[in-house]
Amino acid sequence: MSSPTSSQDRPQEHRAGFACFVGRPNAGKSTLTNALVGTKVAITSNRPQTTRHTVRGIVTRPDAQLILVDTPGLHKPRTLLGERLNDVVRTTWAEVDVIGFCLPANEKLGPGDRFIAKELAGIRRTPKIAIVTKTDLVDSKTLAEQLIAIDQLGKELGIEWAEIVPVSAVGDKQVQLVADLIAPMLPESPPLYPEGDLTDEPEQVMVAELIREAALEGVRDELPHSIAVVVEEMLPREDRPADKPMLDIHAFVYIERSSQKGIIIGPKGKRLKDVGIKSRKHIEALLGTPVYLDLHVKVAKDWQRDPRQLRKLGF
Repeated sequence: MSSPTSSQDRPQEHRAGFACFVGRPNAGKSTLTNALVGTKVAITSNRPQTTRHTVRGIVTRPDAQLILVDTPGLHKPRTLLGERLNDVVRTTWAEVDVIGFCLPANEKLGPGDRFIAKELAGIRRTPKIAIVTKTDLVDSKTLAEQLIAIDQLGKELGIEWAEIVPVSAVGDKQVQLVADLIAPMLPESPPLYPEGDLTDEPEQVMVAELIREAALEGVRDELPHSIAVVVEEMLPREDRPADKPMLDIHAFVYIERSSQKGIIIGPKGKRLKDVGIKSRKHIEALLGTPVYLDLHVKVAKDWQRDPRQLRKLGF
């Protein structure tokens, strides 16, 4: 008589679902997303408020598929764009299966963290993991103090952390552990995306984000977050042989004031040329094909405060 199969022999149910990383601007959310997916999907920058689109990174494992939704940082809004970004965040939180709250190890908990934690406390049913990022920047004593402070914050606000986990996405420490902890919290489900898919963002949006990241890098502090990029068209070049395709991409970098034009173009156009060279490399890696990138700078006056411009620029 055959013995009944023990629970160890039974294949585990496959799980699939959505998780999002929240935290104040520059808490390491995008870097963690990229480290988990193993490729560059969310744009990263050391300037707050870099992420504006919900970029989904997809982590496919034998036992689970984890779809990471990257939300803009929640912050006290000063413009119409800010208010819309906060609405996007709250809507996303209500729809995901797990929330990861990112708190950098190298900064004491501040009013921005409390502001988000209070909002999280109001979302009852969704499991929440506290993820302590940037642990490579602190010693073990500072890290221990931060872990205790986060535990305290949860108790104070009535948040029961499902886990508190320290990671360093840059040093690749414990990154996979984050996926291991989230996977069992997802609902039982077959994979939601084909294997090999890394993101479901339209390619044009991702290309625009890569150009925007390159444009933000090294811009001196006098240029605030007033850069938006719109890809007008992406067309395969017609006269190319099948084995040597080329993609023509025409994009506009929008800024808010004419005075910012010189900053972004640079002396003799050098700065804009660098933006083109740098972003083209990432775009070619993303699309797997050579690219001709045509970049122009346009002024969209005070676009962050103008509902019509916001719509036009995709917000």
